[in-house]
Amino acid sequence: MNQFSNRFTVIYGFIILCALGLVLQAARIQVFGSKFKNSASKYAIDKQTQYPSRGLIYDRNGQLLVYNIPVYDLKVTYNKVPKEIDTTLFCKLLNIRKDSFSILITKDWRSAQFSKSVPFTFYSKISPERFAKFQEHLHLFPGFYPVLRYIRSYPHQNAAHALGYLGEVNQKVIDNNTGYSSGDFMGVSGLEKTYENKLKGQKGYNYLLKDNLGREVGAYSEGGLDSVAQSGLDLITGLDLELQKYGESLMNGKRGSVVAIEPSSGEILSIISAPSYDPNLLALNQNRGSSFKRLFQDSINRPFLDRSVMAKYPPGSIFKPIFSLIALQDEITYASRTIYCDGEYTVNKKRGFSQGCHGHPTPYNISIALEHSCNSYYYQLLREYVEQYGYSQPGKGLDRLKSRLADFGLGIPLGIDSYLENKGNVPGSKYFDRLYANVRSGWRSTYILSLGIGQGELQLTTVQMANLAAIIANRGHYFIPHLVKSYSASDSLIAKKYNTPNYVNVDSVHFKPVIKGMYDVIRSGTAQMAYVPGLDICGKTGTSQNPHGEDHSVFFAFAPKENPKIAIAVYVENAGFGGTIAAPIASLMIEKYLNREIGLSSKWKEDFIYSKNLIETPDQ
Repeated sequence: MNQFSNRFTVIYGFIILCALGLVLQAARIQVFGSKFKNSASKYAIDKQTQYPSRGLIYDRNGQLLVYNIPVYDLKVTYNKVPKEIDTTLFCKLLNIRKDSFSILITKDWRSAQFSKSVPFTFYSKISPERFAKFQEHLHLFPGFYPVLRYIRSYPHQNAAHALGYLGEVNQKVIDNNTGYSSGDFMGVSGLEKTYENKLKGQKGYNYLLKDNLGREVGAYSEGGLDSVAQSGLDLITGLDLELQKYGESLMNGKRGSVVAIEPSSGEILSIISAPSYDPNLLALNQNRGSSFKRLFQDSINRPFLDRSVMAKYPPGSIFKPIFSLIALQDEITYASRTIYCDGEYTVNKKRGFSQGCHGHPTPYNISIALEHSCNSYYYQLLREYVEQYGYSQPGKGLDRLKSRLADFGLGIPLGIDSYLENKGNVPGSKYFDRLYANVRSGWRSTYILSLGIGQGELQLTTVQMANLAAIIANRGHYFIPHLVKSYSASDSLIAKKYNTPNYVNVDSVHFKPVIKGMYDVIRSGTAQMAYVPGLDICGKTGTSQNPHGEDHSVFFAFAPKENPKIAIAVYVENAGFGGTIAAPIASLMIEKYLNREIGLSSKWKEDFIYSKNLIETPDQ
């Protein structure tokens, strides 16, 4: 009997344990588990999104650069759509093919993504004009309702690279960022991407109760959970729209870039990459796809390449003023030093190896060397700088130069408000150790003389070049160049780093001979085409050698000489001498900014630049 009783107890206990396990599992799934909880809520509560308007973008004078226009997404609840509706009229009003209706309304109802009782997007980005016609007949189509959205529009066809464009978020963004869901838009490039968190605003939500057939029966919790959408912050940029327009017109038919900076603040006045495109082509409308494809496939002009911050170029002779300052500060030379030049610089008399120069008066001081861009002068300075620790230790001298150039923002990211910024390239000893690893005695200063005139492996971006002009204009410091100067909210300040001066560790006394040389470049030197009466422009030409074709035309400048208001760099690919194309473009932009118009004495330069078409336009 005891044995039977024990067996009964074991069996009974086993049954109780199994039952308890089933109860716990059911509780885990139905009570504690989020899947079924969310599913139940999904069918009981309709969470309707209110989309915020994105922040606007203005130029420094209050001119609107980017604004919003409303578009409509057409939502539908499948269970609410009658079996018989006038699909012919429906498709005609939306301007879609009739066979598209069944494709758009049919979903995989077995997937977790769609339900016949839950609204989904039937058709998106309907223009206000198109929707107005549809809305008049909306009562004929039960189950469909609109959701107001906003897309970008541009009142001007300028600054496309700086402003950027929007795109729909992908699944990776949705998974990694709270607040984004399928169909949302976000910044893909330019300011739209850099300042996405400021511009996007905050969504609002309305919660509506539904019955088991998906019909709305009222506000959930009496609207206690509802929230109002909050618009994004407006951006006020440092861009000068009129200067931007004018610069883009001068760069029409050319490849290259222009960057103009206000030296006293670091605010970017104009930033141009050519060729460019009309930003309206990439607005989120029904024609965007074909426009994007056409621009992307233009491999000749590469309009999506932002040459102002992405492309890196040899700076050519505009490097000479910077190298002058460093050589003076580090006591490699002195301002009144004469270095004779007879048209070439002989590196090794025994081997007969020499570097060429061009005819000009003997550079009796560093100002004259800059005025006439004497190559021999800077070959010698480079050699002495690199050999300052001895002929057999060129790497030590080169690394010191690299470190000094970093003070000027070269070879490192400046930190501008563009996620695409390239840091350029400043080679150090390790680079040449690898390059000349097979040379038994190692490399020497004579191997890298071209660095002294801004050639060889040295590469800068155009924004770095413009910043160099700003450093000289400020006599030794700069503010990190930036596009945005403030936000619409009074308590929202731009990053502190943009208001903090960065010093280059060069005594102010050394700027005087360098600035004199740059001043004389315009009056009697290599950039006389940049002269504008009364503006006291200081500049330096550069001709960047190009082994693949015509040389590149380079120029940087600032004006006026005292209390400068603008610093600028112009880089025009395959345009020849710096004084021929880049210099007059820069002088015209300086004149436009300072005088707000082009004087009669400069009209010939304007006509000359407009007549220069240096690229072929692909067939549209």
